[in-house]
Amino acid sequence: MTRSDAAPSEGEPIVAIATPVGVGALAVVRMSGSGVFDIADRVFSKAREPERPLAESPGYTAHFGRLYDGDSLVDEVIVLVFRAPNSFTMENMVEITCHGGPVVTKHVLKLLLDNGCRLAEPGEFTRRAFLNGRIDLLQAEAIGEMIHARSESAYRTAVNQMKGSLSGRLSELRDRLLQSRAMLELELDFSEEDVEFQSRDELSEQVDALQREVTELVDSYQHGRLLSEGVATAIIGRPNAGKSTLLNALLGEERAIVSHMPGTTRDYIEECFIYRNTMFRLTDTAGLREAVEEIEHEGIRRSYEKIAGADLILYMIDISEDDVDEEIPTISRISAEYPGTKLLVVANKIDRILEAPERMEAIRSACGCAVLGISALQEDGLAGLREEMNAMTRDLDKLHDASVLVTSMRHYEALRNAQDALQNARELIDAREETELVAFELRSALDYIGEITGRVVNEEVLNMIFDRFCIGK
Repeated sequence: MTRSDAAPSEGEPIVAIATPVGVGALAVVRMSGSGVFDIADRVFSKAREPERPLAESPGYTAHFGRLYDGDSLVDEVIVLVFRAPNSFTMENMVEITCHGGPVVTKHVLKLLLDNGCRLAEPGEFTRRAFLNGRIDLLQAEAIGEMIHARSESAYRTAVNQMKGSLSGRLSELRDRLLQSRAMLELELDFSEEDVEFQSRDELSEQVDALQREVTELVDSYQHGRLLSEGVATAIIGRPNAGKSTLLNALLGEERAIVSHMPGTTRDYIEECFIYRNTMFRLTDTAGLREAVEEIEHEGIRRSYEKIAGADLILYMIDISEDDVDEEIPTISRISAEYPGTKLLVVANKIDRILEAPERMEAIRSACGCAVLGISALQEDGLAGLREEMNAMTRDLDKLHDASVLVTSMRHYEALRNAQDALQNARELIDAREETELVAFELRSALDYIGEITGRVVNEEVLNMIFDRFCIGK
């Protein structure tokens, strides 16, 4: 469906707790929709009387008073009034700041539900903001990404998107696509007269320019993904090489179970840590060996899945083992099979053997990859490891200074589809094919870009996006 650009309309009144559940000084309960002022007036008594009711109060005003359930006092609160269309949802809104705590907020929420509100669904406030034209779909997603940002760079990228940097770029692309398509549609209207309203050379140049811009956005996904999701880092190696110990040491907490028994890690464990503004998404995997049982075999299969999706592989070896050189073929094979992935051999337990430097050099020479010595248990060499991880992944950031980045797989796939449609259009133009075929490909590219901002969207996509939001957002 195509989103309507009609004037915003108010839906049924909804309510939700907008702050995290738990004990705190304050909490916020928000309402939006038709009749919210009347609902608030039924339960709220201002501290100073007589004053006009909330339904007659101007927008952006705060009112101190008490909430009552019949004759029973619920809480002393501050009520904020937002009048449509000058609110987040572009509907009439009321936000009630009460004392924090699960019992207090539960009573406030129940009071408003009993007086005519419906409990909001996940993301329903933001969904209404989108449907009423306050923000586009891309900006709505950016709000969710900002809330869930785990690093400063991810937060800054989300803020840029919420401000509309990517939306503006896509809007410009869409306008130019519309112009090119409009000329072709005009030709179709006059098809019997066999006229060209735009030369094919000029149209070809326009499509080339659009292709370059779409390709630039597609290419930015590599960096955008790293900012929003972190550098996918797989910790792999034989059982008992120290993978779980390293994960715990980098995180600074006992996240993974450490045991001397081989094969303890049956499934992967995933956690994040931040170093120099770069977020690393660490995955502790099952040890690589010939599995002795079905569960371990499945864990090893999942390990290889994580290796395939990694940006950085930390291959851990126990440098104190006499047969450590037998791991060289496996290291070389992984290096050859994943040439686009950074590989660092981490030689663990250097504190246990004097010959560690010589063994490390032999592996470095045989495999042609970086080798770094540490003692994960003693936390020796971890500072150097963090620096090396940061240095190795720095060049993944091809567009570090770019202000417009694609961070979502949904956006990336839509842009790839638009890229393909423009390529098809270019080939059709070169082959002097029918105008209708070229127009179809340009319409397809237009629709794919519209999917990102929500100009063209279906209910399933909306549900997928807003179900990820919390109830009060």
